[in-house]
Amino acid sequence: MSQAIVKTDYNFPGQKSVYKGKVRDVYNINDDYLVMVVSDRISAFDVVLPKGIPYKGQVLNQIAEKFLDATSDIVPNWKIATPDPTVTVGHFCDSYPVEMIVRGYLTGSSWRLYKDGGRDICGVPIPDGMKEHQAFPEPILTPTTKAEQGAHDENITREEIIKQGLVSEEEYLELERISLELFKRGSEIAKEMGLILVDTKYEFGKKDGEIYLIDEIHTPDSSRYFYADGYQERFDKGENQKQLSKEFVREWLMENNFQGREGEVVPEMTDEFVTEVSDRYIELYESITGDKFVKADVSEVVGRVEKNVTEYLNSL
Repeated sequence: MSQAIVKTDYNFPGQKSVYKGKVRDVYNINDDYLVMVVSDRISAFDVVLPKGIPYKGQVLNQIAEKFLDATSDIVPNWKIATPDPTVTVGHFCDSYPVEMIVRGYLTGSSWRLYKDGGRDICGVPIPDGMKEHQAFPEPILTPTTKAEQGAHDENITREEIIKQGLVSEEEYLELERISLELFKRGSEIAKEMGLILVDTKYEFGKKDGEIYLIDEIHTPDSSRYFYADGYQERFDKGENQKQLSKEFVREWLMENNFQGREGEVVPEMTDEFVTEVSDRYIELYESITGDKFVKADVSEVVGRVEKNVTEYLNSL
C-alpha cells in the first residue's frame, strides 16, 4: 500500500510553477509544456480521501492516453508524450473556466436532484415520469463552473456562461458541438467493449487561437460506465446497474454517513477496501481498452517518475 503516489514534490528542468489538484499535480515548464503527474489519490464529494489507491494513476493516465489518441481527429488535444505510466507531457494551454458535462442517462447526481423534485439541470428541462438510470432521448449538456482548489463546482446554464463573459457565444457553441461529438465517439468505443458510456466531463483550453481538449478523457474519474449486458433487465426491475465508475466509492461513503458536509468524518479505509478499489480501477481499464493491464514497477515509484520525466524534458 505504501507505494501509491499520494504526494509529489518535484523540481523538473525549466519548472516555473506547480498546481496541485485533487488527483493531478501539474508542473508548468516555462509556459511551453505541462507535466501532468496522475497521482494515486482519490477524491469523492470534492474531498481527497486519506489513502491512495495503488495503480489508480497509471490506470487513469493510460486510459486517457488511448482516448486522446482515438479522438484527435475530432479536436486537437494537449498530449505530446507519456514518458512514464503515470505521466503525460503536453502543450501549455489557457483553459476555459467551465467544464462540459455530457449526460446520456438520468443517474448519479442528476437522479438525486430529479428524485428531490428538480426538473431542470443547468437550464435543460427534464420531463416528468423518468426513472433512475433511464436514457435521455438525446444526450444533454450540463456545464459547471471550474471551481478553485477546495471549492465545489457549480452548475451553470449556457445563457449565464455567455452573459457573464466566461466564454464567448461563438466559442461556447463550438465547445458544445465538440463535446457531443466526443461523447458519441466514446459511446461507440464503449459499445464495442460491451459497455455504456453513461456520462462524462470534458475540459478545454486554447493555444494559438485554437481550441484544444485538455486533461483526462473517458476515465473512471471523469466518466461513468454501465455494463450493457443485463442493463435492460435490471432497469425493468428497478435494480441498480452494474457499473464501472467511482460511484461505488461515493455509495460506500454515503452508506457510512459521509457526503463531504461540514462536521462529517471520512470513514476508515481498510486495506481490504483500498485493494477492492484498486481492483475495480484495473477492471475498468481492461474492460474499456480490451488490453491486459500491466502493473508498472512501483518499488521506487516517486523516483521512477522523476527519472523518466527529467530524461524526457532534457531530450526536448
